[in-house]
Amino acid sequence: MNAATDLSVRETAELAGVPKKTVEKAIETGVVIAIPKPARWPGRANKFLPLRAVAYFSALEKACLFDLPVRHKKAIWTNLNSQENLLPEAVEFSPGTFLSVKNLAGERVEAAARYKAARDKYIESAGDILGGTPIIRGTRITVYSVLGRIQDGETIDDLVEDNPDIPREAFEAALLFAKTHPMRGRPSGRPWRNVA
Repeated sequence: MNAATDLSVRETAELAGVPKKTVEKAIETGVVIAIPKPARWPGRANKFLPLRAVAYFSALEKACLFDLPVRHKKAIWTNLNSQENLLPEAVEFSPGTFLSVKNLAGERVEAAARYKAARDKYIESAGDILGGTPIIRGTRITVYSVLGRIQDGETIDDLVEDNPDIPREAFEAALLFAKTHPMRGRPSGRPWRNVA
């Protein structure tokens, strides 16, 4: 998979700090172009965005500019995409009007780049291991078990303490991956029943 275009819609939204619907609407209106590719993870989304999409959405969110006309949003995306630098100081979207991308989105883009590198290094899915459920590479720890433990009140520090040979970044990547790639299928048990 091309390293420049492999953040899912959910990953992009989570990393940029915006609702998933915001990213989907930008794709639907043609502001941002998603690249359809074969799914990297079994049964998962096949639309991917470049890392710079995190810069775009994060900068618009911080500047409270989601109500801009579509033509200005397209200009921001086009000018951002034309830059060699992933995080330019600013992009012009109307004559004399600039959006300070680096100031507004710098921290989120750096965090997204760290996540993407850790995800690619530590998260894998193989049909012969737990039926293809995404796991931390070299283990049988699923990303969903990491999420479950965190939801049950444990911390990343607790997970690292229990598994000292697994780097912290692997657990952090697994947690975000599980949040942005929900399990498929029917819920187990009877979630509609209140058990006291």
